[in-house]
Amino acid sequence: MNKKVLKTLEFDKIKQQLAEHAASGLGREQAEKLEPSVSYEEVVRLQEETDEASRVLRLKGHAPLGGIYNVRPQVKRAQIGGMLNGMEFVQVASTIYAGRMMKQFIHDLVEEGEELPILSEKAEQLPVLTPLEHRIKHTVDEHGGVLDSASEALRHIRQQLRANESRIRSKLESLIRGSNAQKMLSDAIITIRNDRYVIPVKQEYRGHYGGIVHDQSSSGQTLFIEPESIVQMNNQIREFKLKEQLEIERIFTELTVEVEQHGEELYYLTGLLGELDFMFMKAKFGRTIKGTKPLVNKDGYIRLNKARHPLLPIEEAVANDIEFGREYTTILITGPNTGGKTVTLKTVGLTTLMAQAGLPIPALDGSETAVFGSVFADIGDEQSIEQSLSTFSSHMVNIVDILKQVDHDSLVLFDELGAGTDPQEGAALAMAILDDVHSRGARVIATTHYPELKAYGYNREGVINASVEFNVETLSPTYRLLIGVPGRSNAFEISSRLGLNDSVIEQARGLIGADTNEVDQMIASLEQARRKAEEEEQEAREYLQHAEQFHKELQKQMQEYYAHKEELAEKARKQAAEIVEKAKAEAEEVIRDLRTMRLEKQADVKEHELIEAKRRLTEAVPAEAKKPVKKQAASSERVWKPGDEVKVLSFDQKGTLLEKAGDKEWHVQIGIMKMKVKESDLQFMKSEKKADPKPLATVKGRDYHVSLELDLRGERYDDALARVEKYIDDALLAGYPRVSIIHGKGTGALRKGVQDYLKNHRSVKRTRFGEAGEGGSGVTVVELK
Repeated sequence: MNKKVLKTLEFDKIKQQLAEHAASGLGREQAEKLEPSVSYEEVVRLQEETDEASRVLRLKGHAPLGGIYNVRPQVKRAQIGGMLNGMEFVQVASTIYAGRMMKQFIHDLVEEGEELPILSEKAEQLPVLTPLEHRIKHTVDEHGGVLDSASEALRHIRQQLRANESRIRSKLESLIRGSNAQKMLSDAIITIRNDRYVIPVKQEYRGHYGGIVHDQSSSGQTLFIEPESIVQMNNQIREFKLKEQLEIERIFTELTVEVEQHGEELYYLTGLLGELDFMFMKAKFGRTIKGTKPLVNKDGYIRLNKARHPLLPIEEAVANDIEFGREYTTILITGPNTGGKTVTLKTVGLTTLMAQAGLPIPALDGSETAVFGSVFADIGDEQSIEQSLSTFSSHMVNIVDILKQVDHDSLVLFDELGAGTDPQEGAALAMAILDDVHSRGARVIATTHYPELKAYGYNREGVINASVEFNVETLSPTYRLLIGVPGRSNAFEISSRLGLNDSVIEQARGLIGADTNEVDQMIASLEQARRKAEEEEQEAREYLQHAEQFHKELQKQMQEYYAHKEELAEKARKQAAEIVEKAKAEAEEVIRDLRTMRLEKQADVKEHELIEAKRRLTEAVPAEAKKPVKKQAASSERVWKPGDEVKVLSFDQKGTLLEKAGDKEWHVQIGIMKMKVKESDLQFMKSEKKADPKPLATVKGRDYHVSLELDLRGERYDDALARVEKYIDDALLAGYPRVSIIHGKGTGALRKGVQDYLKNHRSVKRTRFGEAGEGGSGVTVVELK
């Protein structure tokens, strides 16, 4: 990749931001060496690595990457015969432990059912050096100090050393507490000089204690004396410390040999941990910029959905849709300076470099980038009012170099092409350069403020004009890219808004050519038509969305209604059968009683009369029959008004009048359905206030509008999951047994994330994809507990 273009497009700043997310020096090294790849297969692999790491962060929120060190220098020194120190051993053990934790972390994720082929492969390759880790931790503490448990000899030496030190302190404490100590000592303390215990004695009493003078105060009035009575004991301590040092050196030598024996494994472990740190570093960076994984192609096709410049603050950057590389391969952005043309240019270039480096890009899901063999950029500071020959010359030197190398596998970015010279010659030169680069099959985006280039895209195949929108009302650019509409200066409109006399403006209009006026009028007409088309498209999209949502809700409501209706009918049939059986049993009992009475009391009851009575009792059982529909009184007998609670006779359902729909017709809200019903099909129930046409869930006195569907299409991944979490809570409060979540098909990332979240939700009974009539795999149907 061209080194100059990396600097021009400020790729080094991306690497600086990336390095901030490193968990170790190994990751920072990888970030500093990062360069875009020109291999399609490698770019795909790099993007897959980042996507796997991003998925882990979404699931777990972190990865155990703490305590990783670059231990290769330590291993190298061990291999050439050097001896490691305590802190170096601590770093080796910490790195081994980090590798073990990372291996277990990834293993647990795979056991939970996550598909992580790249991470799984790296985890399997991580060497396990647990014995060496435990040997080091048994020898040194976390600060590099040698533990008594390092060896039996060291424990014995230190026990003797501590016992000797205790005897010395006892001896000296008896001296500083003596009857004359307060007079002869500068202070009643025990201190150390030259690794030997001493006491501070006043100069005039130096001979009282005897022994050796090791130091004196700055004034010379205090001498630090080792009393003669403890000289021998201090000598013994010195001997024990020498023995201790020799034993520590022996232990460290043995431990260094063990490190050297595992040198190759430690090299490999360090490299793999650096790669894992780099993977998660890219994922954390992507989360910071709200980036997504792009689709990658080899066809020179770029489609960026709501792309932002990655170095601008998210809340300030204007998102643009940019697409080219198929129907047209060259975009020419015209218009005045300071409108945002250069930012758009850099956004495309820097986003392409990021994608080829395996980084997430600051755009919405579904964006697509191409892998280019080379990227060229001629971008300079054209905001200055000075346009000198040297500026033009520097641009031309760069352009000449680009033209020598450009081919069909190149992305070329020209900023203010042809600037710095005579406008007419500059415009002609710009067109010739664009023709040359376009003819070679390269993908080109160029910016210019020359009016002569406004018609360039209309008579050349594969070329399209574009501009950056300018709001004349606020006198400021909106930074929105308008594909297909060339830019215009807006000088007359701006001057008018600023208060310039209309007569002066009209005179100025008369001084420019008729062709220029016609072109500006054509551009203005195009802009007006585009805005109107966008408004109508948005309105139509909203109507379509509402219609689709209403249709789906209506279908679901009807299905639930008929299912409930069958359930009630079955229940009624069972109840009726029970009543009939009970009635028959009672009739049999009556007949038995009558017969008993006849036999016992000789009642005058004939047998055929008993049979006839039984028949009549059997026929008296009510048969199932439809309840006759009570006809509504003529509409003239009732004055209907919005808010009335009514019964729709044909559906046998209660509803609420919303508004008049025509002559003797009303819009009626029945549950979540809104339908048109004739007055003759209505039966008045009672008057109430106007009902809300949307389904409501009431919680603690507050009403919440809850739809049976949640549409996530076009949402960013993190925002979509947040909406799913809130929606499930609202649906549970509303008491819905089943809801649908629309995530679209797309790349499948959003669908997978939604289903992973729902799988672990405590209130979700089960999930499934929608049927053919429900949206297929673009919809997840959720059954709630």
